[in-house]
Amino acid sequence: MKAFLVGGAVRESLLNLPVKDKDWVVIGETPESMIKQGFLPVGKDFPVFLHPQTRDEYALARTERKTAPGYKGFTIHASPEITLEEDLVRRDLTINAMAMDEQGSIFDPYHGKEDLKNRIFRHVSPAFSEDPVRILRIARFAARYSHLGFTIAEETQALMKQMVAKGETDHLVAERVWAELVKALSEKTPAAFFYTLKDCNALQPIFPEIYQLFGVPQPEKYHPEIDTGIHSLLSLEQACLLSSKPEVRLAALLHDLGKAVTDKSKWPSHRGHEQIGLPLLEQFCKRLRIPKHYKTLAIQVMRYHTHCHRCFELKASTLTDMLSSLGAFKAESATLKDFVLACEADCKGRTGLENTTYPQAAFLLSVAEAGCKIDTSIILNSNLEGEKIGNAIRQLRISAIKSHLKAE
Repeated sequence: MKAFLVGGAVRESLLNLPVKDKDWVVIGETPESMIKQGFLPVGKDFPVFLHPQTRDEYALARTERKTAPGYKGFTIHASPEITLEEDLVRRDLTINAMAMDEQGSIFDPYHGKEDLKNRIFRHVSPAFSEDPVRILRIARFAARYSHLGFTIAEETQALMKQMVAKGETDHLVAERVWAELVKALSEKTPAAFFYTLKDCNALQPIFPEIYQLFGVPQPEKYHPEIDTGIHSLLSLEQACLLSSKPEVRLAALLHDLGKAVTDKSKWPSHRGHEQIGLPLLEQFCKRLRIPKHYKTLAIQVMRYHTHCHRCFELKASTLTDMLSSLGAFKAESATLKDFVLACEADCKGRTGLENTTYPQAAFLLSVAEAGCKIDTSIILNSNLEGEKIGNAIRQLRISAIKSHLKAE
């Protein structure tokens, strides 16, 4: 059996980065011969098998032919006659179209090694334009490798723009967009994902709520960067420094969606943007079928980020109600820390203010702790019923937080 290591494993090893997954392509075999050798079939759309010992994926060499719009509109053909070069030409980028044999020799028909050395993302063939997911994949690779100096080849950038102009991105389905987005959010520089999409005109059709933030002014006194789109991506960059959680990073990115739909006659002021943005956030999450825990944190940050910034000025009752809404008094809740991290990212996501201290974070956590320490047994064992129980517990918390604030 002729098996070659392909794709990311070859790319990462040449970049001296850790190899997470190993994918192999097999030449000259059939599904029957693979099964006979003990491989476990797992592929639905084309022949893929798991190695009986290593559990690595082994795919039969194959070709693809475009038959319909979108990323599923392909006919797959796998046979023992297909060569390694024919298999590699269907891949997206030259840096992903290299293969390594079991002796470590590199097979590189499309000069991926040179592009890797020069830090260039370049498409292998015109077939790149047949799959709109590849635009998202390049953007995700930008999020992973932009800190290493990678750029997009001019001809690839031009091809991506042509794809957008022809409406190819209209065929993207929610599951694939979210899959690429959540991977990008977990990379080193996710802001590069969005700048890459913006540069090829794909940001508007794929993420219109984020696109419409660009060009929206904010008061220069508080936002030297002025542009709300730039501020949102600066907030994302700061969130990456504060947390590795994609939930925190997404919440920081989306917190100001409402500024795009505030009264233009009042710009650069955006009074009430925290509430006005909630329907946009709901729309964003519904369209992309975003998991509930991502949505919950994003809503909390959008609704209360200005409260968090001003928490030193808030009354004990307001602090109590906000923390209650955030779920901070529930024993199983662990989202308050994520909330304050996203708010801190918003504060620091401003040009020249990246090193601003954010004492609000520790303050809010201490207030929440004070509110959690109340003894509710007297109320629970009393004759109070229904809403009166909740109101009595709320008053206890307000008193505890007032005492805490006086002691500060």
